[in-house]
Amino acid sequence: MTAIETSSTVAVVGTGTMGQGIAQVALVAGHPVRLYDAAPGRAEEAAAAIVRRLDRLVEKGRIQAQERDAARDRLSPATDLADLADAALVIEAILEQLTAKQELFTALEEVVPADCLLATNTSSLSVTAVAGRLRHPGRCVGLHFFNPAPLLPLVEVISGFATDEAAATRAYETAAAWGKTPVRCADTPGFIVNRIARPFYAEALRVYEERVADPATIDAVLRDGTGFKMGPFELTDLIGQDVNEAVTHSVWTSFFQDPKFTPSLAQRRLVESGLHGRKSGRGWFDYAEGAERPAPRTAAPCPAPEAVGIHATLDGPSEVLRELIEEAGIKITRDRTPGESEGFIRLPGGARLALTNGHPATSVVHGRCIRFDLSLDYRAATRIALAASEDASEADLAEAVGLFQALGKQVSVINDVPGMIVARTVAMIVDFALDATARGVATPEDIDTAMRLGVNYPGGPMEWADRLGARWVWDVLDSMHHQNAGGRYAPSWALRRRADLQGQVV
Repeated sequence: MTAIETSSTVAVVGTGTMGQGIAQVALVAGHPVRLYDAAPGRAEEAAAAIVRRLDRLVEKGRIQAQERDAARDRLSPATDLADLADAALVIEAILEQLTAKQELFTALEEVVPADCLLATNTSSLSVTAVAGRLRHPGRCVGLHFFNPAPLLPLVEVISGFATDEAAATRAYETAAAWGKTPVRCADTPGFIVNRIARPFYAEALRVYEERVADPATIDAVLRDGTGFKMGPFELTDLIGQDVNEAVTHSVWTSFFQDPKFTPSLAQRRLVESGLHGRKSGRGWFDYAEGAERPAPRTAAPCPAPEAVGIHATLDGPSEVLRELIEEAGIKITRDRTPGESEGFIRLPGGARLALTNGHPATSVVHGRCIRFDLSLDYRAATRIALAASEDASEADLAEAVGLFQALGKQVSVINDVPGMIVARTVAMIVDFALDATARGVATPEDIDTAMRLGVNYPGGPMEWADRLGARWVWDVLDSMHHQNAGGRYAPSWALRRRADLQGQVV
């Protein structure tokens, strides 16, 4: 065990929300904690705020009064950097500006002992660059906590290009000793969570810009149809549109403007308008007192078909629909369509109903077709999105709507677009995760842990890759790539290799 001893002092520089949260974590873990802020009086104010939070924990019965008193006695504000001279660990949580962080660590290097671990809580800047001006950059590591730090378990431990392995291990073990769940990560733009989560926001914004559906409907489809705790529009309103857009822009710039990370013009306009979300009173949604949240687009009730045909085997996770249809008392017949290999449901009027594979519903090959969106669990899903081809009739669409309603699902009819909403989002997240693993950013296990704990995903993307199959993910992205110039949806080599190894790509 190489964790820093609890008798050793932990210093936190920067006393905003994140700095206070990190200080509270170290304090509750038993360390003497010293707070420093360049603004006069801020450290004292932060110390008082932390004590008030400890008081509330006592009131809720989460800690004993004696523990609160002991922690209060270990907490002290500092008026000068020199007051941090005995620290074994200094965690920086100041503003996200590279020059400011570099200047701070350069100054700290003149104060703290040679074996003191220096950590940055940056969420988007390069740890390598932060440590770049140090005489001994090997002791600088990234410790990225998630807000609120006392509650969220994940900590990304980032090794810069010059970080010593012993320093990274010490930081990892210390975070674990504090009751956190640390994951290791190489110094890459966005690290694990902010890199792999980009499509969750970006594809929703792209769908909105393509006028496929409104924000409330997009949120509902991803939330109710897939199991995400919040939709991307309500989540970015909570995070702050300015904060989310800044991280997106930082990652995009750091990847040399790779089209896969291109920011959204719609979000940029929202930020320029000062509509930053909950904190400003309005973002994608209105948070004024008494304001009503827009309802998602939901189809009116339609009669269920008495029977449907099923051709071949339904793709991937949608195979369970056969069971759900039978359980709903709808008769299933065997559909025979010569020359067809794609699995689909034949509706009574003759139109086909099929899981999206990256192609739009409107297709010369398929004729009258209705696509349904991906769900990671069709049995648990409470909402499904449908998109009809141009030549599908209202009666065709009503049959598809009625079928899913008979399975206990609400239905949102969206405009026809390749990849729909959930499929393109999940496929991109899976591809980003596979690519990150192949590039040595993190292990598959750490990636899944990070995405479940850091952003509360209903599963890990590496797990999704196994459940969906590389062929299906490849088909979605390859189809979208050929229909959207620019490279945004070009599948990674890691995805191609995984599919090749499974003998699935020809």
